Amino acid sequence: MAHRILVVDDDPHIREVVCFALEKGGMATAIARDGREALNRFAEFSPDLIVLDIGIPEMDGLEVCRQIRKTSDVPILFLSARDEEIDRVLGLEIGGDDYVTKPFSPRELVARANVILRRTKRVPAQSEIQPLAQGRLSMNALHHAAAFDGSPVTLTAIEFMILKSFVTRPGIVLTREQIMNAAYDIQIYVSDRTIDSHIRNIRAKFQAAGCSSVIETVHGVGFKLGSCEAAP
Repeated sequence: MAHRILVVDDDPHIREVVCFALEKGGMATAIARDGREALNRFAEFSPDLIVLDIGIPEMDGLEVCRQIRKTSDVPILFLSARDEEIDRVLGLEIGGDDYVTKPFSPRELVARANVILRRTKRVPAQSEIQPLAQGRLSMNALHHAAAFDGSPVTLTAIEFMILKSFVTRPGIVLTREQIMNAAYDIQIYVSDRTIDSHIRNIRAKFQAAGCSSVIETVHGVGFKLGSCEAAP
């Protein structure tokens, strides 16, 4: 079955361009013109991915994301007419999977969408089926599930792959480029700020679950897996 993509943007030209590119890539699309319609269409359409403009009327894209994250971990790819870091960081930290700034290449947008969908839906290799563990952290690639001390921790597809890259290499310091290659399996540009935002988001989720250190910073080099033990 074709992946179902909900495209949310108040600009009819942008909607047309995005839908055409996605449909040419073999996906099925539905559209919404504002935030409230987006929530209604999300409930009706059950999309596999949402392409969500931040600057939409009625309810902006960030608030739409917050509302959806209360009940669903469906992947979200943000669009924005601005390249301001606050939008980028805020969008990723409230649960977005990736971010594209207008004007954008339709080919790049489709490539990024495919990366997210593959990470979410792909069948793990036999070697990945065995659960992974470090301290009180556990991960199961087959079910795309992570937990701390037995309590589930909800991660986006990209966050899951980033954390998995650390758990499979305990004690190894990974550069931002290595982390990017683990999370994105095609040659697309992802800034250091985007990687930092994902890591900050992972840390916040595990801290809320009671984890004292899930990913540690190695200044001037990169990051490594933390002790993954409970906070004192």
